[in-house]
Amino acid sequence: ATTTEYHLGLLKAKLAKYRAQLLEPSKSPAAKGEGFDVMKSGDARVALIGFPSVGKSTFLSLMTSTASEAASYEFTTLTCIPGVIEYKGANIQLLDLPGIIEGAAQGKGRGRQVIAVARTADVVIMMLDATKGEVQRALLEKELESVGIRLNKSKPNIYFKPKKGGGISFNSTVTLTQCSEKLVQLILHEYKIFNAEVLFREDCSPDEFIDVIVGNRVYMPCLYVYNKIDQISMEEVDRLARRPHSVVISCGMKLNLDYLLEKLWEYLALTCIYTKKRGQRPDFTDAIILRKGASVEHVCHRIHRSLASQFKYALVWGTSTKYSPQRVGLTHMMEHEDVIQIVKK
Repeated sequence: ATTTEYHLGLLKAKLAKYRAQLLEPSKSPAAKGEGFDVMKSGDARVALIGFPSVGKSTFLSLMTSTASEAASYEFTTLTCIPGVIEYKGANIQLLDLPGIIEGAAQGKGRGRQVIAVARTADVVIMMLDATKGEVQRALLEKELESVGIRLNKSKPNIYFKPKKGGGISFNSTVTLTQCSEKLVQLILHEYKIFNAEVLFREDCSPDEFIDVIVGNRVYMPCLYVYNKIDQISMEEVDRLARRPHSVVISCGMKLNLDYLLEKLWEYLALTCIYTKKRGQRPDFTDAIILRKGASVEHVCHRIHRSLASQFKYALVWGTSTKYSPQRVGLTHMMEHEDVIQIVKK
């Protein structure tokens, strides 16, 4: 690699470092803002992000029964307004976040609060104005990138562990085309890390490596929702709809909203679990809704806090077992629509 590349890598590391410092809340205890830090209610949380006047508030009031203060001019929603969609037995909390842009316009703190709430979401819905084309999407992605939210990406497969001594040991299981050992050392030095173990399991860029060092990155699925498709040509609608992770809708004409809900459910990847008492039929009216990768222990906690301590074993029917019913312990992973019967000590 040329010297320019090293120089660039180093600059990137410095930039990332300063950005991270900007993100860290200032040490002074700030005044509590109203309407933010929304209590997590429901089973999943979806953040609505978009520029002013792309139809977030309209969308929110269509999907939920919450009336978000909407007006036909820029900059209306200033605090964070939660609404709840009931879908397939799950309560999905929709947060209408004030556009990040206005958030920033209200002073650093505001933008930071918006971001803090966005980072706790399970899925981001990015509302875009179909008439404005690609500009908005690129801008918003950049905004989110710079605050440590990575959309539709998985965590870079890099093993990184700071050590007490012994310098930097560097290995890779694949051929690296974007990062060299020298560059990795330079970046680590920039972060004042002189002893660490680094193992690249995939060919990552310097930026991705920096993400791993900083470690406060959030990786989340994102649905790009193009609103106002009633105002553009059919060809354009077709083109937008074929893009990955994209859905086209029109809030004004109520087009395609049901498909958006289906996609949203797919992206949330929630698991519904049904419970059953001994000698009775399963209760399919009241599902326990958990995030993907939930174990029997999670189910216990959802039923009652003290249940896990009294737990003896559980019987599970469904796709997660080899045969039904199967006796399982607390660590057994549950899958969608499993039925569980818990036996106490």
